[in-house]
Amino acid sequence: MAKALTKSQIAAELATQNNLTKKQAVEILESLVQLAYKNAKNTFTLPGLGKLVLVNRAARMGRNPATGEAIKIKAKRVVKFRVAKAAKDAILGTK
Repeated sequence: MAKALTKSQIAAELATQNNLTKKQAVEILESLVQLAYKNAKNTFTLPGLGKLVLVNRAARMGRNPATGEAIKIKAKRVVKFRVAKAAKDAILGTK
């Protein structure tokens, strides 16, 4: 299986495709990440890729896998990434 692209590889590819320096491409990536962090509470969408959403999980009962004992899991907020339909179709192909 192929390895995931590193940040520098992504920046280099963006730089060559858009006639930018690698430094400019890294700055764009970092500003996009900061924008996503800042706006994730209100849902951050990258058109054609997906969106970051903040989800409230309810309290529930679970099990300790080592002992099988029932435990209470507290309610919490989590960040999820929902993949856009266009991305799914591009990666998996249409049916």
